[in-house]
Parts: sequence; structure tokens; C-alpha cells
Amino acid sequence: MLDSQIKKQLRDIVGENHYKDDPEALITHSYDGTPMLQSMPDGVIYPENTNQVSAIMKVLSQHRIPVIGRGSGTNLCGGTVPVQGGVIMVMHRMNAILEVDMLNLTATVQPGIITKQFIEHIEQLGLFYPPDPSSMSISTIGGNIAECSGGLRGLKYGTTKDYVLGLEAVLASGEIIRTGGKLVKDVAGYDLTKLLVGSEGTLAIVTEATLKLVPPPKYKKTMLAMYKDIYDAARTVSKIIENRIIPATLEFMDNPTIRVVDDFAKLGLPLDMAAILLIEQDGDQELVERDIQRISEICREEKADSISIASTPEEGMKLMTARRSAFTALARLRPTTILEDATVPRSKIAEMVLEINRIAEKHQVNICTFGHAGDGNLHPTATTDARDHEEIHRVEEAFAEIFEAAIRLGGTITGEHGVGLVKAPFLEWKVGSVGIELMKGIKQVFDPHNILNPGKMFAKESRRRVVIDRG
Repeated sequence: MLDSQIKKQLRDIVGENHYKDDPEALITHSYDGTPMLQSMPDGVIYPENTNQVSAIMKVLSQHRIPVIGRGSGTNLCGGTVPVQGGVIMVMHRMNAILEVDMLNLTATVQPGIITKQFIEHIEQLGLFYPPDPSSMSISTIGGNIAECSGGLRGLKYGTTKDYVLGLEAVLASGEIIRTGGKLVKDVAGYDLTKLLVGSEGTLAIVTEATLKLVPPPKYKKTMLAMYKDIYDAARTVSKIIENRIIPATLEFMDNPTIRVVDDFAKLGLPLDMAAILLIEQDGDQELVERDIQRISEICREEKADSISIASTPEEGMKLMTARRSAFTALARLRPTTILEDATVPRSKIAEMVLEINRIAEKHQVNICTFGHAGDGNLHPTATTDARDHEEIHRVEEAFAEIFEAAIRLGGTITGEHGVGLVKAPFLEWKVGSVGIELMKGIKQVFDPHNILNPGKMFAKESRRRVVIDRG
């Protein structure tokens, strides 16, 4: 609990109405998008500018009070759950687009702006910001930076880290730093910008970001390829890339996901298919038409059962919106939906999907799989019920085996959701004990008193590796 003197100091910084500790505010900020995780904060504060963030951090640092930076709380790794109490710092008041530089093709924004609002504003100016997490209607740019969010366009355009040129951030001490800038090239010292992107609020509070913009694609086309065999769909993914074609989007849905999405979006998809690939290409019209033609040929060569191409941009948008709705559609099935992510090399997509199916059957749990096939990022999603503790235990054991399988196939435990609290016990599996110690050393330099989002990234004890039984 915070004593009255500390509360007064915080209220003096932001104003009486922008520090809250009533039950409604505390409960509202005790959880995020991750199911089955909740922990009460001691207070919630809403800064208006960087100087206020700095002043807040000086007070909290002096008293060794934990602070958790938060946007909309849509993350799926327990990243903003205040497991050690403390103060939630909500960035929604800092939501301005400070500048759009048409000469350098950059935008400078505050962290609290909603991602979709920013993207729409940029598109109205005739420019393009490619990162497109499925949560973009709700999530903030600051949250995207904290988690290094991906999205459907990641294969061709990259993820959030590829578009952050510079940052303003406040350290645990309250000191303000600036990294990078409106520069294409900058190798002056360590790349602190890239270090902060994806650091999940454990190193600093981001208060401003300079983002790279690009010219928008002139034309796009969307197609569906449907398969009765998962391996045929997976081979298609590898064959497209092998032919030096990089689609803007190359998405995968397995049969259980197809059924749920079709019921939700009413697309009339064939429900007997083992897998569907949703493919979009953009660019100059002549190139797009040529690529779509070649991709169609590859799909047929790899035994696609049927192929359809959207006849209008609106039809293409409907297909992409349906894919973005996969999590929402699955969430209708059972009271609890656990959306995970694991990434493998593209060539291992089919093997990984089959491993997920085998593991789900072994543990007698329901797992649907969809994801970004083009970059190997899959989202195995369990539909379950948190009230059934025995079933939840089986789900947890299944996911541990799924992470183990991903690493064995040359992949990783998370491609875009982050480590946070949920995957902290598995991080050593990926980076090794030496890697963990290096990361802890970095954390110590930035945050010597461990007040920035404590309890995340580093588990008290790493989980023992599982032995996958293929018998």
C-alpha cells in the first residue's frame, strides 16, 4: 500500500483527477488480455507529458515502488499484470501525433495513440505504416513498441522494430534519454532503440517515438487456396518463397479454425478442407497480377483443391477481416480462450502443425491453429474452461510440449506475443543460462532497484525441459 504522503506527491504531479486508487480503478487495471491472471495494483496514474512521467518515476524510485507502464492492456503474455503491486502508469492521455515529416517520411507520436487511428491518419496523408497487429483497433503504439508487435503484413514489411527510428524514454531514476532519430544510418554506439523495442516495459517508459513511414502500395489482390492435406499447404508456402515471391500476407488456418471463422463471418468456406492459405500481394498492378498468377500456379502444382481470387478490393478486405477475427470467433466456443504463439522455420510449418495436433490429442484438449505461415509464426489456441482445474493443467502441459517442439524444430517460444509472465519459465529454453544472465545484467544497469515491471521476463525458476513422447 502507498502511504498518504506518496499519494499526495503523485496527485500533485498529475492533478487530483489523474491518480486513482478506488476499487473500480484498481480492479480494472488488475488484469490484461491474458486469461486467468489477475493481481491488484496499489494505484493508477495517468501522466500528460514526459516531464510528469519523469517526476512520477523519481517519486516511485525513491520509495522503491513498482511501476507498470500500460497502454490498452491487450497483450497476451501477462505483461501488464501488476504481480508485485505498485502503480500502473496508463499512457492514454499522451496520445498526440506530434509531427508528420513529409520530407523525411517519419512520424513522431506519443505512446498512447491507438494504432488504427494512427494508421488511418497516415493513410489519409498518402503514406503507409505497415505494422498491423490484430489488436490494432484497441492497442496503442506504445504497447506495440513494448511488445514489438507483429501482424499479418510481417512477412513482406517486417514488424514494429523495423519502423522505430528513435525513442524518448524515461529511466527508472526519472532521467530522460533520447535514442536514434530521423536517420536512415546511425551506428554511434550500441543500438539502444532496438534494445528498448520489445523490452516489455522492463527497462524504461517510452514517452515518444519516431516512426518510419513508406509509400503505400498502389494495388493489391487477395486469394484463397484450399487444401485437403496440411503438408500440401505447407509445401506451397515454402515453394512461393523459393520462387522469390514475397507476398504482403500469407496466412494459414487449420480445419477447426476454418469451421469457427466461417460460422462467425459467414463466408461460405468449404468445411472439409484440412487447411486454407489466405494470400495477399500488393505493389504495382503489373507485378501484383504476375505474382498472383504465379502463386496460383504454385498452389495447383502443390495440389490445392480449389483456388479463388477476390474480385473486388471489398471482397479482399472481407477475407482479411475474417482472418483477423479468428481469435474472436474461437472465443465463442468455451468460457476460456488461451491464444499462444510459437515460431518455426517456414519449412517446418506442416511438421509443427502436426505436432500441435498430436500433443493436443495426447492431452485430450481442444487446440485450433492459425497464424502467419509466411514467417513461420503459428497461433495454437486452446478453448477451455478456467473452472476446470484438471483440464487447465492438461492445457498447460500441452503448451509446454508445444514450446519444446518449436525449439526442437529450430524455432522459438514466442514470435510476437512476448515473454511477460506467462513464458518467463520457458525463456531459458531458448536463450540458455548465459543468455539469461546477460539479460539480467542489462536489466540491472537500466533498473538497479527492479521497479520497472518486476516479475516479468525472468522467472524465479526456469521450467524443466519436457521429454516429448512420440510413442
